[in-house]
Amino acid sequence: MKEVDLIITDTTILTCDNAFTRIEQGALAIDGDRIVALDKTPEITCRFSGRSSIAAANTIAMPGLVNCHTHAAMTCFRGMADDLDLMTWLDKHIFPAEAKNVNPELVYWGSLLACLEMIKSGTTTFCDMYLFEGETAQAAKQAGMRCLLGEVLFDFPSPNVKTPAAGWAYIKKQLERWDGDPLINIMVEPHSLYTCSTELLREAKQLADAYRLPYGLHLLENAAERSQLLQKFGCKATEYLKDIGYLTERFLAFHCVMFDREDRQLFADHGCKVVHPPESNMKLGSGIAPVCAMLEAGITVGLGTDGCASNNNLDLFQEMDTAAKLHKVSACDPTAMDAKTVLAMATREGAKALGMGETTGSLEVGKKADIILIDLNKPHLTPLYNEYSHLVYAVSGADVDTVIIDGKVVMKNRTLLTLNEAEIMEKVREIAIKIKKSLPT
Repeated sequence: MKEVDLIITDTTILTCDNAFTRIEQGALAIDGDRIVALDKTPEITCRFSGRSSIAAANTIAMPGLVNCHTHAAMTCFRGMADDLDLMTWLDKHIFPAEAKNVNPELVYWGSLLACLEMIKSGTTTFCDMYLFEGETAQAAKQAGMRCLLGEVLFDFPSPNVKTPAAGWAYIKKQLERWDGDPLINIMVEPHSLYTCSTELLREAKQLADAYRLPYGLHLLENAAERSQLLQKFGCKATEYLKDIGYLTERFLAFHCVMFDREDRQLFADHGCKVVHPPESNMKLGSGIAPVCAMLEAGITVGLGTDGCASNNNLDLFQEMDTAAKLHKVSACDPTAMDAKTVLAMATREGAKALGMGETTGSLEVGKKADIILIDLNKPHLTPLYNEYSHLVYAVSGADVDTVIIDGKVVMKNRTLLTLNEAEIMEKVREIAIKIKKSLPT
């Protein structure tokens, strides 16, 4: 009998692999940071003994969720400047508030709060774009979360970097700092086509190519942006991106609400990835991205929450429910965006979108042990006929009982083991007092 670090027994395993393999009365053996076996509980317990174990009756064991687009530190701006259109929200409220308030301290504590919220709602991997991303990396490392981080780049000075050259230097510093780290990964993220010049975009792509990094930006988020970019470039935004060499398998585009058939075909032909944050798009009145058509075209689509200033939470279970229902009502088709499709976007397909498909996103032998346990002993989860339906339409983040990332238990019985929950919330409350004082009355 082989000894391993951890055995989870007597759970229903939803692997979220390509075949959606399901194992009743299942068990997982974890050694180090990897899943070494999964099968029926008697088969696992006769082959393995665990240095520790979790008896997980009446739970679902599934891959940790993958939040493919957020701005973690914007937890500090949660609930500020709601009920506005995108450009008014950005130009009149968010950008000015950031210019006055964003500093390393805000980003560190805001990111810790985001990690706390994400872990407690079942997210184990996130992709972030913001300022002072070295602080977000420190927060994610402290929390024990897997992440892909990019310092946001603009034509104009940001609170962190005043020139593009300073931005490239900062990114390279983060690459050196986190080289080989099992959890922290770096990408290149110019903000958007309307805030970045062609020169900046080309330099960003050159840096990404030099280090073989993923790169991404906000793209075609609403009709006003589409019109603005068409006037600016004299061609469609996706054609412009093709002309400057952006369309590759490492390119990740956030939102893509205004994608037409030609846009989708270009992305499909070049292997580009898309992230869909439906609640943010809805709240900002941006529109409904044609995700069903993207999937039909063969585009990999992950799910994201966006930041807390435009959502206003980081609960991917809630995002799944919204995504499924939004596209059903948009198409007037109850079969559109079925539960398995949406669950895959939040797990396996999300990991693929981030270039982590070989690492996480499904429960398979050899993959990282990024696992969450859902407590089914709840009134709103009783009775149970179909686990996939429950996960998308009934489960909330508050039903996550245990979270394991990279083989380490970071939350058990809804108690965080890596973070001081009360301290983090108190620090962010203090920061919010300063922010409020800086806002126009």
